[in-house]
Amino acid sequence: MRKGEISKAVIRRLPRYYRYLGELLQNGVVRISSKELSERMKVTASQIRQDLNNFGGFGQQGYGYNVEYLHEEIGKILGLDVTHNMIIIGAGNLGQALANYNFEKVGFHLIGIFDINPRFEGVSVRGIAIQMLDTLEDFLSEHKVDVVTLTVPKRPAVDLAHHLVDLGIKAIWNFAPTDLNLSEDVCVKNVHLNESLMTLSYEYRAKHSGEARDE
Repeated sequence: MRKGEISKAVIRRLPRYYRYLGELLQNGVVRISSKELSERMKVTASQIRQDLNNFGGFGQQGYGYNVEYLHEEIGKILGLDVTHNMIIIGAGNLGQALANYNFEKVGFHLIGIFDINPRFEGVSVRGIAIQMLDTLEDFLSEHKVDVVTLTVPKRPAVDLAHHLVDLGIKAIWNFAPTDLNLSEDVCVKNVHLNESLMTLSYEYRAKHSGEARDE
């Protein structure tokens, strides 16, 4: 199977493999079987083998997986073996919270933060001074930016995204409360925090609704 044909479900599991393998490395684990990994990840051993076989397998019969090697190879598949320059547009609470997160450990280097609100101008987050949005074009002409993180309201998000594409941006991590539908050559990841919370609410209700009735 070619990389372009890998299912989205498999791709969604790759970061979990990477995270669990990283934890195993920190704990000094040298090798692990698909069965042992399945018990940790709550994914069947056959599913793990099937997922990894899409990329070549990596395991050895009777030995399992070398944790360091598999962690490194999955990192390469995810593109984490190179550094991606990232900026954030929207310096409100969410934007600043994201700016304070250590994305460097997975290969993303924050180099700029932008907003339209003058009260944020010059405010420093992790040593990066917030700039006004009207300086963005000059910034992009002077710096290589691979990913733009959007934490702006719904109304300006769509126009801003199209403007970013016109400026040559090919990847947008979108936290605005609207889906962005851009040209096929632009990678967009729409993140909806409310949807995640509502899913949690559903699961909580499904599991614990009986307790409420018993009170």
